[in-house]
Amino acid sequence: MGRTRRPRPARLGKKLLEVRAMLGLSQVGMCEALDFPQLHPAHISAYETGKREPSLLVIAKYAELAGCSTDYFIIDKLDLPGRRCKKMVR
Repeated sequence: MGRTRRPRPARLGKKLLEVRAMLGLSQVGMCEALDFPQLHPAHISAYETGKREPSLLVIAKYAELAGCSTDYFIIDKLDLPGRRCKKMVR
């Protein structure tokens, strides 16, 4: 019995990049904002290019920083409502 890959959101990487850009953060800044000690800027790059898929916890933190639902990242047909991303406050 073979292992089949589960479906992956096709637009996830693009959406992660869009949110980071809307927040005005570099990849280093995004790592700091996500606040996961094991996360490095290379991970952010791999997420945005689709080479790596972030964990659910990372997606949840992106959603929290962006002020949107995790559905936005998971469901391909959803777009972020125009400029609703809130600026990160720290």
